[in-house]
Amino acid sequence: MLNVRRLNEIIDNSTFKVEDIASSLESTLGGSSKKAVKNWKNGLMKPQPKNDHIDALAQTLNVDASELKAWNATFRYAPQSARKVRLVADLIRGRHVRDAEDILKFTPKRSASMILQVLKSAVANADEEEADVETLYVAEARVDGAGRRIGTKGFIPKDRGRAHPIRKEACHIYVTVAQFTEE
Repeated sequence: MLNVRRLNEIIDNSTFKVEDIASSLESTLGGSSKKAVKNWKNGLMKPQPKNDHIDALAQTLNVDASELKAWNATFRYAPQSARKVRLVADLIRGRHVRDAEDILKFTPKRSASMILQVLKSAVANADEEEADVETLYVAEARVDGAGRRIGTKGFIPKDRGRAHPIRKEACHIYVTVAQFTEE
């Protein structure tokens, strides 16, 4: 995955323009390279950048390819409401991975173990692609609502013939880690 924040920092601090970068990527992307680079710069991942695209982009910008990469993991349909999980996700956003793991281990909330599981998976994804695990930080920790949990449709009877719905919510947890680069 492409680290959009780092890409924008590099482009802003250099003399490169989008057209220059697109012209150097035409061999790997074809005729739609200008549109793809604009989309990536704006955070829209269409087309999804592959590893060879990121390597070519890094070579054009004269940086290491690992600076432009980010690794993510997801937990879809986690059995807790998004509102509760967001409280814990806000604690780790922007922190070093080891600090985030320590915070999650000692947070007395049910969702902390779920987020810790996703964080460890993202770190394992980065380690598999031979990233420096000691310099990783949590670039993004996002929680989206997923609606009612599967299999929890129903009503609870109330007084005078009324019925209240049973609403057990689910959420999607997304964690992205990237390498911290000092300048």
